[in-house]
Amino acid sequence: MANSINTNPGAQVGLQNLNSINRRQDVTQNRVSTGLRVNSAVVDAASFSIAKNLSSDIGALAAVSQGLANAQGVTTIASAATNAVSDLLGDINANIIAAQNPGNTSQQQQILQQDFAAQIGQLNQIISSASFNGTNLLSAGSNNVGVISNIDGSTLTIRGNGQVGNAVATLATSDISTVSGAQAALGTLNAAAASVNTALGNIGADTRAIGFQDQFITRLSDAQETGLGAIQDADLARDSARLTAQRVQQQLSVSTLNIANSRPASIAPLFR
Repeated sequence: MANSINTNPGAQVGLQNLNSINRRQDVTQNRVSTGLRVNSAVVDAASFSIAKNLSSDIGALAAVSQGLANAQGVTTIASAATNAVSDLLGDINANIIAAQNPGNTSQQQQILQQDFAAQIGQLNQIISSASFNGTNLLSAGSNNVGVISNIDGSTLTIRGNGQVGNAVATLATSDISTVSGAQAALGTLNAAAASVNTALGNIGADTRAIGFQDQFITRLSDAQETGLGAIQDADLARDSARLTAQRVQQQLSVSTLNIANSRPASIAPLFR
């Protein structure tokens, strides 16, 4: 093309090249700054949409994990309380056996009865204290408790063990101040111990189920995070190297543009 001061194709090409480099540099700089390869729908609409869905699922899994942690608290407290009840029933059993001795005086029987009443009070205290976040699995009339176990809305059931509270209430009606009363109380105690053993089995099984589900949710969340990272995380080492190269390209492009811009000035000496 002829020399002209009106049109400078070289400068136009240089400017286009510089703008292109600047746009690529902005993208790379954004990746380095945020650590994300895909941080908006403008960059990659499909990947951004998938990443958003995965992020939502990860948040939901965290909520499920929190619910399972709460359920573990409920069963852990219930298990500790049930074990304490079981141990105390062993002590009560010794009292009842002692009260069946025909050689006891009436005073001794009264002492045993008072001790028995105090132990029943301890049992009631243990059961009433076996509450976590307002949930008590051992009190009389306690119901099953549902806990969300996955983001699809499925649930696990923690069984209520109100038979423990009922058994203690029944045992509390016993009177071991006489030999015959102690003999009757022994049968009631054995029934209470059977109820407590059943509760221990129920709580143990439910605790294991919650633990297994929590482990699964944790692994699922980790897998989701790995997948999310593969979609949106930037390769910082590569992008850092790319950014350095783009800065060099930018400097060269600016120099080339300066040369192109100086070309029309070379015409001026022709008019001297």
